[in-house]
Amino acid sequence: MNILLTAINAKYIHSNLAVYSLKAYAKEYADHIQLAEYTINHRVEYILQEIYKKKPDVLCFSCYIWNFRYVQDLITEIHKLLPELPIWVGGPEVSYEPEAFLNQFPMVTGVMIGEGEETFRELCGYYVNQEHSERNQEGNLSDISGILFRNEKKELIRTPHREPMSMDDLPFCYEHLEDFENRIIYYETSRGCPFSCSYCLSSIEKGLRFRSLELVKKELQFFLEHKVPQVKFVDRTFNCNHNHAMGIWKYVKAHDNGITNFHFEISADLLTEEEIEFIADMRPGLIQLEIGVQSTFTPTIQEIHRTMNLSRLETVVKKVQQAGNIHQHLDLIAGLPREDFATFAKSFQEIYRLKPEQLQLGFLKVLKGSFMYEHQKEYGLVYQSNPPYEVMSTNWLTYEEVLKIKLVEEMLEVYYNSGQFEMTMKVLEQAYDNPFDMFLELGEYYEAHGLFAMNHSRIRRCEILLDFAREKDAAHEEIYKETLTFDLYYRENMKTRPKWVPELAEFKEETRKYCKNGKMSHIEPFFYDMNLLLQKKSVEGYPTKREKQFYLFSYENKNPLTGQANVQPINVNMLEGGTA
Repeated sequence: MNILLTAINAKYIHSNLAVYSLKAYAKEYADHIQLAEYTINHRVEYILQEIYKKKPDVLCFSCYIWNFRYVQDLITEIHKLLPELPIWVGGPEVSYEPEAFLNQFPMVTGVMIGEGEETFRELCGYYVNQEHSERNQEGNLSDISGILFRNEKKELIRTPHREPMSMDDLPFCYEHLEDFENRIIYYETSRGCPFSCSYCLSSIEKGLRFRSLELVKKELQFFLEHKVPQVKFVDRTFNCNHNHAMGIWKYVKAHDNGITNFHFEISADLLTEEEIEFIADMRPGLIQLEIGVQSTFTPTIQEIHRTMNLSRLETVVKKVQQAGNIHQHLDLIAGLPREDFATFAKSFQEIYRLKPEQLQLGFLKVLKGSFMYEHQKEYGLVYQSNPPYEVMSTNWLTYEEVLKIKLVEEMLEVYYNSGQFEMTMKVLEQAYDNPFDMFLELGEYYEAHGLFAMNHSRIRRCEILLDFAREKDAAHEEIYKETLTFDLYYRENMKTRPKWVPELAEFKEETRKYCKNGKMSHIEPFFYDMNLLLQKKSVEGYPTKREKQFYLFSYENKNPLTGQANVQPINVNMLEGGTA
């Protein structure tokens, strides 16, 4: 018996925790289970060929919004080649309307609904045993809780709901780390969420379960001993239980190997003073925090049933930021109820001014089973029929306005989240009352000049930004030339100097003497006060012009949060005979 568990990930660096967990839980049938992982960058024809070559006796798919269209195409095509092959699906994309899915795809045998470990193990047992007996198919499948299946009469049979399992019964699936080389490790210590946000599927699952701390510590030690680069916790609100969160943070701090980074999704307004003080003393880069803000507009927060103290959130983000050791990633969602274009721009402004290391601007996805899905008519939600079911318009937001926000999203990724234009964006912000307008105008500039139709090098992105700044803020062109130069060398020792930068011929010999370690350091002169921009997340007013000041860029020990060089101003007199 060959049971093929198939996952199609969004990127190669991703791994599918679900299929590994299913296989590990069904360990007594391990000899009968194969795993197959692909990505959405593979052609459907390629995945089809590979599945066929594996000669499955039972085919199972893990279904999410990023792969659902691929799964549907593969189901249709594989059935033509292997019409007798039992096909099972599971995951959030099929768990909430399984009848509709099976009616649309009559070639599918059944759906595993909700939590799948115990269900999958029993299905494996059914098929392995069936190979050696003449048991009645319907009777055996009817004994398995948590499924909807098609019997021999083509009738749909739904079995009783499966009760949630203990988190401690979940197996650890990373013993064979060679399977995850160069990929993100996903790890969960809890299931469920204490909140009921109307756009999220976690609000549907009742109850909150935790893995015991002793077991978690043992598994964390495994990651630390093997120097895994990053462990990404998938707990929906990691810090909803103080003792659980502190137990884990204390362990990773006490056993820090200097390499492994741990990523947590948290609710910032739940962080206690004790927790803030504790994490502020961690190694820079040991942990990073993802914080879902979604909106700062009170009527929207209330409408989506979100529990959040915005003033506390702002205070916490600033306190964490002051320590300078933790990467913070804040999220906003466009298209939520009650929020129009103007109020979203204000939400953007209020979160942007906090200057997190990353600000992710996403769009509402109307997920099957969510409160938002059930009330789509009330909110006037017009959204894509196919995954990712992204909103196109609402009662408060037109499609034209959504397209404008998409321009902001694109420019935010390129010029802010990339971390490659930090100094220049601080200056460009001075020309705008709201940074939302800055990114929107920059996006419209790209659109008007046909710049979205091609890929751009980093220097070309700088040239575009300089051209834009000349149009918007021509009086400060010389400042922009300097900040763009600084941004380029802030990230790497450039092999080619940009065309707007004067040559360093007169300082060539001096810098060669000073930068003894060659490519790992660079000296650059500036006339404007770069120290002002270096020291602050945001500035008030333009940097002033002064005497020429040299800055030393050192690339050996980059900032672990930003990847930027270590930069310090140096005395021009030090150029004589100094070393770096």
